[in-house]
This record gives sequence, structure tokens and C-alpha cells, in this order.
Amino acid sequence: MTKFQDAKALVRAHHAALHLATPATVESALAQHTSANWQWRGMHPFHEQFGAAAVAESFYIPFLKSFTRIQRREDLFFAGLNDCDDGASTWVGSMGHLMGLFDAPFLGIKPTGRIAMLRYASFYRVENGEIVETSLFVDLLHLMMQAGQYPLPPQTGAHLVQPGPMTHGGLLYEDAEPAEGTKTLELINRMIGDINGHEKYKTRQEELAQCWHDDMIWWGPAGIGATYTIDRYIDQHQRPFRTYIKDRVYNGHVCRIAEGDFGGFFGWANLTVTNAGGYMGLPAGQPADMRVVDMYRRDGEKLAENWIFIDMLHWLNQQGLDVLGRLSDT
Repeated sequence: MTKFQDAKALVRAHHAALHLATPATVESALAQHTSANWQWRGMHPFHEQFGAAAVAESFYIPFLKSFTRIQRREDLFFAGLNDCDDGASTWVGSMGHLMGLFDAPFLGIKPTGRIAMLRYASFYRVENGEIVETSLFVDLLHLMMQAGQYPLPPQTGAHLVQPGPMTHGGLLYEDAEPAEGTKTLELINRMIGDINGHEKYKTRQEELAQCWHDDMIWWGPAGIGATYTIDRYIDQHQRPFRTYIKDRVYNGHVCRIAEGDFGGFFGWANLTVTNAGGYMGLPAGQPADMRVVDMYRRDGEKLAENWIFIDMLHWLNQQGLDVLGRLSDT
């Protein structure tokens, strides 16, 4: 039986070091548990970086200068063998909010002096006692909403500070029964197959009912929003997406793991799609990449909750809409 305790302990130590870091010390804090050629992926405008110095300079130093008294409010923590490389690599996933006092401008977003909740999802590849690869997704549009600077038309779903799993059991600091993770991963893979082959179902409801509970919760990113129940998910996300997005190309995932009732994946980029005109209130655009994270909770034989992160700013930027540039001009 595969044990994930060493990998989990390493990631938790990494988080603990970051909790104590300042702008002056964060580079050394990052270097404590990462390899010299550590590969780090971040959302726009951070993108791909290598090594602690570059990661500190691009993301953590600006972030720590803008937010004070930061807490990691973690909702999911689990590990698994990567299904995308036939289990050759071990990854750890984490999701929640980085909460702090928003005291100085960040990427042109004006500070509020109040609590701000930066949604995050991260994946860590662990090898030989080091973190060798990280992907960190943060919902910057959600932060803009909290600061009163939301730059897009109203979204179809609800805007919320999103909670963790309804069962409050998402922190798997102790290893779960392996068979349960296998069930979760198989269900996620079957659900992906249904998306890619949805034409075989007569209705959208029939398609979704194969793998989802009727009272599913889809915790979508800012720009789209959260939806509840199969019918409202169809109305508020799936139908707009499939109506206004064309030429959808599935590029695959970098990592796909599961443990216990929880699982997740990310791609770089998962999809290449074209806005045919109207999606998110925007005019037709050119093909653009969607970097996406999905986190899941399985309940019995079906999926119950799904948390989504999309690098919206990168997708919009490829179509000529520089959201952060607009902020800096105001």
C-alpha cells in the first residue's frame, strides 16, 4: 500500500515556512523544501517560474507587501499517485483561501484595509524529499469583486466566498483507505469521458445524472459563479458554455489524483476554445487556452461537489483584453 505521509508532511512544512515569511525572508522560506530547479506555475500575470528566487520575485514578495496577517484557511488536503503518468509521480493537493488584511495595492487592485479572501488551489509534486513542481491557482477576479473593481459583465452564477466540503472532512492529513481513492478517481475519469462524449445522451440532464447527484454543487470561479442542482448548473453554466464556446480542443491534464472521497486535476492548458460571441458578455474572439483546476467530493457512487479555478485573466488576455492593464490605467 502506498503511503503519502512523507509527502504530506513535506508540503505542510512548506506551508508552515510560508506562514512565517516576510517579503525579506520569503525566498529562503521557499528554498527550504523545494529543489534548486523547482518548477512553479502560476496564473496570469505570474505564469511559469523556476527556482525560489524567481517565484519570490514574481508572486510572493508583491503578495506579502500587499496583504498582512495572512492565514491559510485550508479546506482540502489530499495526496495521490498521478493518473496522467500511470502512477509514476506522487502529488499533494491543497485548496482553500489565503485570508489577510488587504493593506496595499496588488497588481493594480486597490486595497480595502479589510479582510480579503484569495481563493487558491495548489498541487505539489514530491520527489526524493523535495517539492520539485508546484502549480498555484488563485482567483484574482474574485479578489477584484471584493475590492469593488469587478471588470466584466454580471456572471450567470452566484458570487460567494466559497466554503469547503459540506462534510467538513476534506483535510486528509492521515492516509485514507486506498480503495476509496480508486473509486473516486474512476468516477472522475468516467465523468470526463461523459463530457467528451456528451452527444450520446438525449438530454443534458441524462448526461449529468450518470456521475452527479441531483443536488450537486458546482463552485465555479468568478466570472461564471456557483450553481446548485443539475438543472441550475445546466442553465447557469453548461448551456451558456456549450452555446457560446466553439472549437473546443481537449489538451489533457498534467496531474490527476484522488484520495478517499476527494480528487482533483489541473492542466496547462486543459482546453483551447474559441468564444463565438456572447460568452461572459464578450465579443467573438480567437482561440485561447483555458488553464483549469477541478477539485471534487464524491458521495457514495456519484460526485456531490466540484470546485473550479480557471485562469480567466490569461484566457481574456489572449483575446486582447488586458484586465490588469486596465486597472493600472485607472
